[in-house]
Amino acid sequence: MKSLLPLFLFSFLLLEFSGCGYKPSSKYSRVVVGEKISTNVVISAQDPENTVLIKDAVDKAIIEVFRASLVEKRYADTDLSFSISEPRYTPIQYNADGFVIAYRATITMHITRETKDVKKNYNAVGTYDFAIAPNAVITDQERFDAIKYSTQKAIAAFIAQVSAEGSRQP
Repeated sequence: MKSLLPLFLFSFLLLEFSGCGYKPSSKYSRVVVGEKISTNVVISAQDPENTVLIKDAVDKAIIEVFRASLVEKRYADTDLSFSISEPRYTPIQYNADGFVIAYRATITMHITRETKDVKKNYNAVGTYDFAIAPNAVITDQERFDAIKYSTQKAIAAFIAQVSAEGSRQP
């Protein structure tokens, strides 16, 4: 048993120092956005009640995905400004009688990333499919959920863009 201990220790150290080189996307995105980020969500005149929802989703993504700190604009490495287009609802499924029973909500998010040296614009699209009762209108709760989930997907698309940008930098 004692003779296996040095072999086990050597194997462990060898594996520890010869990793596969994988880096999480948060590491690549931090190259682009830095450690301290401020966020700003432009209030939509058509949909002001969803601005708070979008701000919460953006802040959650900053903390969880970028693993960065939220700070005031004056202390930030990067300032991110978000605005969304008016949601579009497209019928995607009909029943046998021709009534719409499912919609796809589409949100286009416009993001401006501003640092001391760079100002760059991004567009990210998020979609969410949901069902409704035949011959019914979209309820406020369904609309609210559709905007929430499609916004979350748009934020994920933006994060993917920033991570890809960071992976190309030396």
